[in-house]
Amino acid sequence: MSRTLVLSRTFARPLAVALFSLVAGSASAHIVLEQKTAQPGSSYKGTLRVTHGCGESATTALRVTIPEGVVGVRPQPKAGWTIALESGPYAKAYPMMHGKPATEGVKTITWSGGNLPNAYYDEFVFVASLSADVAGKALAFPVLQTCENGSADWAEATVEGQPVPSHPAPVLKVAAASSAPMAGMGSAAVKVGDIQIDLPWMRATPGGAKVAGGYLKLTNTGSAPDKLVSIATDIAGKAEVHEMSMANGVMTMRAVSGGLELAPGKSVELAPGGFHLMMMDLKRPLKEGDKVQATLVFEKAGKVDVTFPVRGIGAGAPAAGGAMGEHQH
Repeated sequence: MSRTLVLSRTFARPLAVALFSLVAGSASAHIVLEQKTAQPGSSYKGTLRVTHGCGESATTALRVTIPEGVVGVRPQPKAGWTIALESGPYAKAYPMMHGKPATEGVKTITWSGGNLPNAYYDEFVFVASLSADVAGKALAFPVLQTCENGSADWAEATVEGQPVPSHPAPVLKVAAASSAPMAGMGSAAVKVGDIQIDLPWMRATPGGAKVAGGYLKLTNTGSAPDKLVSIATDIAGKAEVHEMSMANGVMTMRAVSGGLELAPGKSVELAPGGFHLMMMDLKRPLKEGDKVQATLVFEKAGKVDVTFPVRGIGAGAPAAGGAMGEHQH
């Protein structure tokens, strides 16, 4: 025989509030970073997940403060929201893979003008590079959440071993620096003639992909110029040196004609977002842990075989000498 439990109105409401509080507490309804760990000296995609408003009030603006050592920040546009950036000088100059060291950049990002009801969640995204200086640190990204009624300042520090505060700042934990070579990256440079080749690597490819990028650092240790004139590999029907660049807000990619110039005493980084080796008409997908063999041909130094360890899909560049990887593409 079934039973029906009838609660008086005076008792039912307090019970409902208690149950709601229990569920909300168990869900840890804070603003958090989706990717909570990263490597120093790599690119980073920060995704701020907003799961609630201020009480029942809809979110209308979000401002995140960028910590020192997180450089080259670029937010992702968001339909229905306006983005405002505050920039300023860094505490020091940070070396970058391409161009001059970065001495200033974005300090805060503000998304505003939208409306995110309390019943829904959304994500706010930016990309950046992590300095080698932040190795082993927990980086806080304080967030001010403004709503139709009221606001919430997610800026309290989280201390390991202590209770989580009521309004903790989103935190990114950066791995400690290692003096050992990264797994699969090799410990010794390859050299042919006056050309030194460091840190070759590739990214894994999704199934069905027909192109892959190869990355490395080339240093001309001699007193005469040289060129990287061709690449050959058994995994691809064709391989070329390509350059990716931004012009008038449009990302373009082109083959480098005539070979990649290597000035005497200078280094050229082939990395995501700039110069890179483009492997086309792939004969098979590349999986993390694979090793790709390729032959590089230089105008003066001659031929050399290079092994490219394959890292995960979306992996950032390995840290090398404090320089930071460019943004993923």
